[in-house]
Amino acid sequence: MPPAALGTAFSAVDSPERMSPTAAGRYDQPVTKDELLAHCLSKPGAWQDEPWEGDTVVKVGPKIFAFLGSGDGAATHGSVGVKCAANRDAADEWLKLYPDDASVLPYIGRSGWNTLRFGGAIPDDEVLDAVEESYRMIVAKLPKKDRPA
Repeated sequence: MPPAALGTAFSAVDSPERMSPTAAGRYDQPVTKDELLAHCLSKPGAWQDEPWEGDTVVKVGPKIFAFLGSGDGAATHGSVGVKCAANRDAADEWLKLYPDDASVLPYIGRSGWNTLRFGGAIPDDEVLDAVEESYRMIVAKLPKKDRPA
């Protein structure tokens, strides 16, 4: 789903103390990797895993919905791999809108997965919304026995 169609999500990282939208709709302080991880882990049934040494992912049931990679948790620049759409054509909307900050995720990009860079041109709220959408799409495909209650 293209970013414009996602709407704005409110999450734990958007506390009133931290949130102070500017005229452009951005926050005074950019989201950090640690805050993005906390946002992912706030989803029902979400859990952190490290299937490859040094690479953090967040799963729901047995399936990954966010790739956070490695690096400094306090960093305000980085990337997250998420399922942006049900197919490659729809996920390409991100590439058109943010050619310098969105790219096809290697190996699984054909299935609608992109890497989105945070701390760049993509507003933090759109990155957080993309995480929400990735979680939603992954949960919808899980067998009922693996879905969070």
